[in-house]
Amino acid sequence: MTDSDRPASEEQGDGIDRPAGLNDTADLDDFVAEHDLALVEFYTDGCSICQSMEPILGNVHRSSPATVGTINPRDDPPLIDEYDVRSVPLFVLFVDGEPVERIAEGFVETERLIDLIESHAG
Repeated sequence: MTDSDRPASEEQGDGIDRPAGLNDTADLDDFVAEHDLALVEFYTDGCSICQSMEPILGNVHRSSPATVGTINPRDDPPLIDEYDVRSVPLFVLFVDGEPVERIAEGFVETERLIDLIESHAG
């Protein structure tokens, strides 16, 4: 999968129900600052598990109180150290702009991500 296959940056409620494509640290910082509850997937091109997460993330984006974004840390290498990206996909939940939980276990089911998000909603 190439970056062009990832959706352009879009927000929930604009009529397009898919995760926002983030390009770099500035995009990520703006994204988590704009949304009280945000789930971000760190992925890499060619990662088959990351590709299999796309429909799951779409479901989470449409069905949970969080806004979902995706970012390739290889496009902005300092992100790798900042978020301790050791494997992908890595899911980081942000509440009020701060990372509060992370899952780095490969494929994650819709229900588990929604449960994680809902445990921090409110």
